[in-house]
Amino acid sequence: MAVVRKNPLKLNKLQLRTLVLAQVIAKDPNSGKIDEATGEATLLRVPHAHGDHVHVGKFTVAARDASGFDNPSVWVALTRKGLVKEGYPASIVLTKEGMDYDTGLGDHFLEESDH
Repeated sequence: MAVVRKNPLKLNKLQLRTLVLAQVIAKDPNSGKIDEATGEATLLRVPHAHGDHVHVGKFTVAARDASGFDNPSVWVALTRKGLVKEGYPASIVLTKEGMDYDTGLGDHFLEESDH
């Protein structure tokens, strides 16, 4: 039986946080578009912080946890690892592998927004 490694691509914490938030955005019909044929997802808009938080779909996330959206190095690393297609900042497209990558963080940052 093969052992499934957690974080096999050895993403750092900022890369993991950015990827999981990008996955959430991609799945929100108001913010992302998933190509059913390829499994790739295009982010139609990237949220920006106001105050100490960011709205990601129906969730509220601490601004510090979403800081990777404005960091070109994060997108270069995610592209190099095959999780995102090249194109930042003009466009952000998660590959099928990027959409399927288990960051292990899906439930750590997200709280439903009260506004």
